[in-house]
Amino acid sequence: MATSATCPRIRHIALTGRPGIGKTTLTKKIYSALRQTGVEVRGFYTEEIRGAGQRLGFDVVTLDGNRGPLARLQDNESGSFPQKRSYVVGKYEVKLNSFENIALPTLRITKNNQTGSKSQVFIIDEIGKMELFSATFVSMVQDILKCPTSTVITTIPIPKGKPIPFVEEIRNHPQVQVFTVTMENRNHIIEDIMKTINSVTV
Repeated sequence: MATSATCPRIRHIALTGRPGIGKTTLTKKIYSALRQTGVEVRGFYTEEIRGAGQRLGFDVVTLDGNRGPLARLQDNESGSFPQKRSYVVGKYEVKLNSFENIALPTLRITKNNQTGSKSQVFIIDEIGKMELFSATFVSMVQDILKCPTSTVITTIPIPKGKPIPFVEEIRNHPQVQVFTVTMENRNHIIEDIMKTINSVTV
């Protein structure tokens, strides 16, 4: 028979689905709903940057309004001069310093959270290849997942090609409930998500 020891209580939410399905839009809706409940919410989301009819990269935007580059199209006209170490995903160069300076301060657990006196929700959009170049980011997410009064609402990519170890760790975490966003459910799945969130933040 299953017991509470073998079935840990769900505390975290992971949204997954194909690119462009609306995961970031959904996290923004969740944030708007949570703001009205009095629960402390911190974190960030990523936003596509477009220009001249193409995608130029991505920005990281914190929930309190700070913004900076997460990734930009690589400069293919740099010539043969020695280059500093770069972090590349596909045709995009990840701006690691910018990401860490803007996003990581939003993921610090407050003293109240550590003592268990106040619930706090962290929105992390997303946990993917670009963000995972930061070892500090990984460590901070792990700390939040371990904190008994913190809840993570994150987006993760669908399984494709070679598995990303930390993404799979999140997907299979015993306290994470995964919701797959589809064209059919993306306009109403927030109801089920909010029920789960409300059950863990009380």
